Order: sequence, then C-alpha cells, then structure tokens
Amino acid sequence: MLPSSDSSSTKRGRRKEARPGELLDAALDLFVEKGFAATKVEEVAARAGVSKGTLFLYFPSKEELFKAVVRENISGRFAEWEAELTTFCGSCSEMVEYALNAWWERIGSTKANGLGRLMMSEAGNFPDLALFYRTEVVLPAQGLIRKILTLGMASGEFRKLDLDYAIYLVEAPLMQLDLMMSSKSFCIANPEEFDALKYLQMHADNLLVGLRPRAA
Repeated sequence: MLPSSDSSSTKRGRRKEARPGELLDAALDLFVEKGFAATKVEEVAARAGVSKGTLFLYFPSKEELFKAVVRENISGRFAEWEAELTTFCGSCSEMVEYALNAWWERIGSTKANGLGRLMMSEAGNFPDLALFYRTEVVLPAQGLIRKILTLGMASGEFRKLDLDYAIYLVEAPLMQLDLMMSSKSFCIANPEEFDALKYLQMHADNLLVGLRPRAA
C-alpha cells in the first residue's frame, strides 16, 4: 500500500521544521573543527544533508549562520541562567561553586566552548563578529559574575572588591582550563588523568579564600 499524501506531507513538514536545528548542529561542528574563515557554507549544507540554497533560506549569510549558532548554544540561554541565580537558595559562596560547575557542564565540556577559542583566534580578522560575540556572550557572562560578587559584598560574605577587575579573576582560570583542554598533550603532564572538575573545585576554593573578608 502506498503511503497517503497526508502522511507524506506530515513527514515533509517535520523534516522542514528540523532543518534549522540540523544546520546549526552541522555549523557548530564545522566552525569548531575548522574555524570561521575556513568553513564553507557548502560544507555545512552537505553535512546537514541539504543544498546550499536551502541553507540560505534560513540563514542569509555565513555571518548570520555563525550568530545563530552562538545564540542557540550560548547567548540565547543567559535569561535562563539569570533566572537560576535569582532564585538560587544558598550562600554566595555556594553560588560561586554552582556557577563554575554549571559553566563546565553546559559550556566548558561541550563543543560550544570551541566558539570562544574560535573568536580569540579570529577576532582580528572579523571585527564585526568579535563585537557581536563580546556583546552577546562576554558582557552578559561578566554581568552574571558581577551580580554574584555584588550579592556577596552586600551580604557581608565577600569583602569589598573592585568589580571591574574581580570579574577577570573569576573567569581567567576558566580560559586557562579551556586552553589546557584544547591542547592536552602540550599543557598537561598526564592528560588521561586530568580531572577538570577537580581543577574547578580548587579554583573555587582559592577564589573564595580571596573573596572572604580579611581578619582585622
């Protein structure tokens, strides 16, 4: 028995709805593997199983495709993360530990973390994309860090800090972890034994010692 036209139309509709997500997944893989400049839209389309023309129906340029990848995997989730911190039940010290582990689970240990490395290496060649990434990822992330530190100072749990510099002390070891994980054989003595969560816990422990009020 031949499939009904209604059944075929439904399958085509489902396939069409899935295409943007499939294109974004393919683009993320290729951008992280090859970088922005070296990735061709034809490659993204082929990996997603569609034509280049179909890709352009959803994303009018490679730049817009990249922005969509960033929004899908990172910047589009900041409202959710902001809400989590707003409703967090616990001390500010616990919030710091939670945020570091959440970053690793949701970004640091995923392919999406490669987008940050891409921007650090190619920002000079693509200033408009660098500005986009700074506006939609870097500044909101620093805003979350600033919020946690501000809450800690207001409650007396953290000492008074120059927040314009303190935010970098929180995020710099995360960038170092990213560097180490992307070049394990060069940066880590025993890559197969390296525990990223243990590294993050040590970072949190040291950070919190520095954040707490100093004895008079």
